[in-house]
Amino acid sequence: MGERTKYTPGTFSWVDLTTTDQEAAKSFYAGLFGWEADDRPAGNGVVYSMQQIGGKSVAAISPQPQQQREMGLPPLWNSYITVDSADDAASKAGDLGATVHAPPFDVMDVGRMAVIADPQGAFFMVWEPKTTIGAELVNVPGALCWNELYTSDLDAAKDFYGGVFGWEWNQFEQSPDPYFVIMNQGRSNGGVRGLAEPDMPPNWLVYFAVEDIDAGASKVKELGGEVMMGPMDIGIAKIAVGRDAQGGYFALYAGELDD
Repeated sequence: MGERTKYTPGTFSWVDLTTTDQEAAKSFYAGLFGWEADDRPAGNGVVYSMQQIGGKSVAAISPQPQQQREMGLPPLWNSYITVDSADDAASKAGDLGATVHAPPFDVMDVGRMAVIADPQGAFFMVWEPKTTIGAELVNVPGALCWNELYTSDLDAAKDFYGGVFGWEWNQFEQSPDPYFVIMNQGRSNGGVRGLAEPDMPPNWLVYFAVEDIDAGASKVKELGGEVMMGPMDIGIAKIAVGRDAQGGYFALYAGELDD
């Protein structure tokens, strides 16, 4: 269950954390999810730390780029979407009003990617796989299970992402506020909602599965993080939003998981 050897284009396939204290972050998430680190040299003294469960890669933790530090940006979990062509996806996103902050570039021999901000300002990456597909394990405790967009303009976001990736939308009627489930070629692939607070920047929030939401939230605090929201029951699952000790936001999900 949850093992992957390929991803359909338009599917979220990888997440990584850029942080101000890589070693502290590795310790925090190892304590929270049981991740084991496989540190890989990435040039100029930088290590890209693959995080694994049972030898299968589920995420990565890397140092925050100097430019982001100088801008005072907090640590950030990044969401990657698989595409057939990073160049085509970036071009299409630009045509639809996005800002391509890092034009398509090769990541050694493992893949090709671009860094993009949608028209409302939420960052995401596109990933054209070569030797690496992304996460080898999803939808199990400790692994990625959902990606959720908080946006200032629901209709514009739906038009943009539908135009770039061909996504369709199913409204989740049980939500008190408008919430749309992303459908990618017939399979649920994340969600889209309005901003929780008016001054909140648009962003993609990463969810990791846990077996018990209360235990997971308690562990976040025990390890020096904060629980920013919840735990709360949303009917189909229980969720909580946490922040690690360096300021990186993430969410926990305890409930039924897709295969």
